[in-house]
Amino acid sequence: MIEVGSVLVHEDLIENDFVCNLSKCKGACCIEGDAGAPLKENELAILEEIYPKVKPYMTEKGIMAVEEYGTHVIDMDGDLTTPCVDGNKECAYVTWENGVTKCAIEKAYELGDIHWKKPISCHLYPIRTTAYPEFDVLHYDRWHICKDACSFGKELQVPVYKFLKDPLIREYGEEWYQELENTVASL
Repeated sequence: MIEVGSVLVHEDLIENDFVCNLSKCKGACCIEGDAGAPLKENELAILEEIYPKVKPYMTEKGIMAVEEYGTHVIDMDGDLTTPCVDGNKECAYVTWENGVTKCAIEKAYELGDIHWKKPISCHLYPIRTTAYPEFDVLHYDRWHICKDACSFGKELQVPVYKFLKDPLIREYGEEWYQELENTVASL
């Protein structure tokens, strides 16, 4: 582990390459898994507030899920997550464009309807965060559905942490990211 401020960064984020390859996976991370996207406590009020502006971009099934369960749920492990469609694995906020998943929240953001891109867990994926009271631990979540992203990242020689520069800055700030880059350069 590498310590950067109050964050422990697993070496896998530096040693492994990754670049999303939506043409291959079609956004499977938004429709696979055993629960919706993890949410932070401070994101709950944001979801409630933006839902009316995100709703026009959602699928009918997604809207039905949010109307039935709410803008967030507590999963079987007791974690806050986005609701899923029909009790299966598809996030309620998924929309489709040309056979590829797209986040309805992110679409509303890109069109200027809202000022919040999407849950940080989605923005950071495949980085997963374990939060402790005094520090966070960032680790690489390996998932077979991302094999094309791994090979594409290797082809382009882009480490996980560089591919996710923007969400890392969103979560921890420019100074923190610069410290991460300086630490990696000194290894």
